[in-house]
Amino acid sequence: MAKKAETISLIDTFAEFKETKNIDRATLVSVLEESFRSVIAKLFGSDDNYDVIVNPDKGDFEIYRNRTVVADGEVKDDNREISLTEARQIDEDYEVGEEVSENVDFAKFGRRAILTLRQTLASKILELEHDSLYNKYKDRVGEIVSAEVYQIWKKEMLCVDDEGNELILPKTEQIPSDFYRKGEAVRAVVARVDAVPRWDTTNNNPKIILSRTSPVFLQRLLEAEVPEIHDGLITVRKIARMPGERAKIAVESYDDRIDPVGACVGVKGSRVHGIVRELRGENIDVINYTQNISLFITRALSPATVNSVRIHEEERKAEVYLNPDQVSLAIGKSGLNIKLASMLTEYTIDVFREIEGAEGEGDDIYLDEFVGDIDQWIIDALKSIGMETAKDVLNAPREMLVSRADLEEETVDEVLRILGEEFEEE
Repeated sequence: MAKKAETISLIDTFAEFKETKNIDRATLVSVLEESFRSVIAKLFGSDDNYDVIVNPDKGDFEIYRNRTVVADGEVKDDNREISLTEARQIDEDYEVGEEVSENVDFAKFGRRAILTLRQTLASKILELEHDSLYNKYKDRVGEIVSAEVYQIWKKEMLCVDDEGNELILPKTEQIPSDFYRKGEAVRAVVARVDAVPRWDTTNNNPKIILSRTSPVFLQRLLEAEVPEIHDGLITVRKIARMPGERAKIAVESYDDRIDPVGACVGVKGSRVHGIVRELRGENIDVINYTQNISLFITRALSPATVNSVRIHEEERKAEVYLNPDQVSLAIGKSGLNIKLASMLTEYTIDVFREIEGAEGEGDDIYLDEFVGDIDQWIIDALKSIGMETAKDVLNAPREMLVSRADLEEETVDEVLRILGEEFEEE
């Protein structure tokens, strides 16, 4: 009676796995058969002479052992051979050399075998779940997913999708002004899927990492809002983001009839309003992409008006010359505009003021001539960033001198005062 109960318990286990793990019939049959064979191989050393038939629809199974008939007294392996007398108790027509196939009651293998089977089955189901989840999300990297906030920790947020799969949104991948409560919906792009090593038995599920700061997230939002991008009429060439603050997007159209910037922005900004809200007020600048790097840098520095650009291709640097009133626009608040322009164009951009009547080379003075008034180490620091003359320094933005030459603000102010007085005297 106990063995009967064990068999029923085993069948109930199969039904439970089928219902809760949402496994298709063919996969369930394969996993069950493999689990049975694994246990049989552990018990008898091999499963070659066993046939396993599983019927998951009815919730039952049958195991047949195939043995060869040998003469009485010549049985060397009870698992593979059966004596003639014993074979004829099954069917009196059997002869030596023939094969006997008999039904085996798995419960007779004992409680330990049944326990081993359940453990093997559970392990294989978890492995199957791991592979299924990994393959599902590996193919969705770069896609936007919606999930529900399940738990919030200091360094990351645990979310669950509509199938109950766990997704991780690290703090570093959240927009600084993001704030969520448990149960709220969150949209993000699948950044990557980290497979867990097989030896790690603590949690066999892959780690699915989401991101709201990735440029890909902004690109997917654009594709959803702008039909021309989705249809391939407009191409997003490059994106630079400072998440939650500002973004610059370079777009290109292969159809002269389509204005790519206008199509992306929409009437009165209608197409980007929803994106700006999703990105917590992140301002979006859309510009026309061009392979002419000077023109591309000029556009990237908008809203500033650029007078001229000098390109150093080998060093991937650009010197940009503007009127004094345009310098602050080019640099932007906290240097944001020039940072994004550099990220978008992949060039280091230095901006210089152009002062009318100051172009003459003969009026300039080399910095080395100011050694008596300015310390040599300060002159060396200025020369290390390409400043050779007094007017190079005077035409450069103060903020750039502080950051790139690594000088104190007071030091820069003193240098500018000394150089400025020299030209005032002239």
